[in-house]
Amino acid sequence: MKLYYAPGACSLSPHIVSREAGLELELIRVDLKSHKLTDGTDYYTINPHGYVPLLVLDDGTQLAEGPAIVQYLADQKPESGLAPPAGTLPRYQLQSLLNSISTEIHKGFSPLFNPAVPDDYKRMARDKLAQRLTVMEQRLGHQAFLTGDRFSAADAYFYTVLSWGPKLGVDLARWPRLVSYVERVDARPAVRAAREFEASRAA
Repeated sequence: MKLYYAPGACSLSPHIVSREAGLELELIRVDLKSHKLTDGTDYYTINPHGYVPLLVLDDGTQLAEGPAIVQYLADQKPESGLAPPAGTLPRYQLQSLLNSISTEIHKGFSPLFNPAVPDDYKRMARDKLAQRLTVMEQRLGHQAFLTGDRFSAADAYFYTVLSWGPKLGVDLARWPRLVSYVERVDARPAVRAAREFEASRAA
């Protein structure tokens, strides 16, 4: 399988899941400014939307959207515990979490990446994000991870979007449980390996 990624982007989430599950992926870097691969290929010829992540299966089938990709990868190694069995209530709860992270938090960060967005709007976006992060801290409570004591695909995604905070003016210090959560996830060997790999290819 091939995973098209950009260092530090939301594609870090399936990258982490693949390493947690022990899956071998061919990682193909995309420059999101030029939409070119390292060999000069126009990424739009592969993915007309131009964004990452994109998973290409061995038979050429494409799967887009991070929440779908992380579930697919987790299902390849069910013994990893990264996603509950399909059709169970815990699986639907995981999907609910993934959707909430995608629509409420990931999208909340989006205007902060855009230099053309006015500062007043960015302030409103940060205020809205603060409300959503307060809810997530309350949900986390004293659990180690979002669904309890076990790391899941939802944690890979939530950790990824939280990692954008320091660069975009969202200081997590006001949410001490989220700070501890990020430190806990960051210490995982698979997470550290994914981040180090991407950092080495960010230039």
